[in-house]
Amino acid sequence: MKTLQFREAIQEAMSEEMRRDETIYLMGEEVAEYNGAYKASKGMLDEFGPERVIDTPISELGFAGIGVGSAMIGNRPIIEFMTFNFALVGIDQIINNAAKIRQMSGGQFNCPIVFRGPTASAGQLAATHSQAFESWYANCPGLKVVVPSNPRDAKGLLKASIRDNDPVIFMESEQMYGDKGEVPEGDFTIPLGVADIRREGTDVTIVSFGKIIKEADKAADELAKENISVEIIDLRTVKPLDYEAVLKSVKKTNRLVILEEAWPFGNVATEITYHVQSNAFDYLDAPIVKINTADTPAPYSPVLLAEWLPNHEDVVKAVKKVMYKL
Repeated sequence: MKTLQFREAIQEAMSEEMRRDETIYLMGEEVAEYNGAYKASKGMLDEFGPERVIDTPISELGFAGIGVGSAMIGNRPIIEFMTFNFALVGIDQIINNAAKIRQMSGGQFNCPIVFRGPTASAGQLAATHSQAFESWYANCPGLKVVVPSNPRDAKGLLKASIRDNDPVIFMESEQMYGDKGEVPEGDFTIPLGVADIRREGTDVTIVSFGKIIKEADKAADELAKENISVEIIDLRTVKPLDYEAVLKSVKKTNRLVILEEAWPFGNVATEITYHVQSNAFDYLDAPIVKINTADTPAPYSPVLLAEWLPNHEDVVKAVKKVMYKL
């Protein structure tokens, strides 16, 4: 094991895969000369050269389309968006081309492409730069959606995503790039669609993913002082979703809280809630509680932003609610 920052794990995953396969290249705004907006591609231009680490104009629609076209003819591009908020400019290429070309071509074309970059809020960046789109992309057949929460998973899942023959949406966070964690050395991958039991417990299950799962960790530590045992499941992959891991945990704890940094209508938590009540209703000892952001655009004010975002206190209250301890 070695200790890496999240950004270093991303860089290492891309570099290792590019050394292994010459059809892989990285393209996006400031990925080359500037070493990446968040330094996640530091040193890659020097190693691989400008034909494989490519700076682009501010034109997400254009370079997303170039990536899709090149994937159709045998390349395996990694397309970096400075933030997935900017991916809205190129979403036509992602939804109407990358996700559908395999079916529309009758299997004649694969689209092995990774679209990666940060998602959701990152402090005071206001309404148009603080949006979580995991459920949007997961709603589209043909796309896989990956949201790692730590450096180890970031490396293992990104390597698996790059090797996948389908388009993958790989979502990170500006607020995690400096996080440190142990990462296995050597050729290390994590299969897509397999959740991680981050913490074992017996009283209540919390399901979450991405950076907001840290609030579940804080809540679990606080609840342990009151002899409440929390099991935390990190989905890691939103699409495909590891329903079996969630159901198995709920059948053990009989209570479920879902924590997600997203607007409350029609999100990943909603899908999990439906699936659990359909397949494990008789095991539930309390209604499922889901915790989301407020149903408004993200505010700029730090006071309002703190109210808008879920936090560990919200998680503690939700756990006590499903345990009838409020």
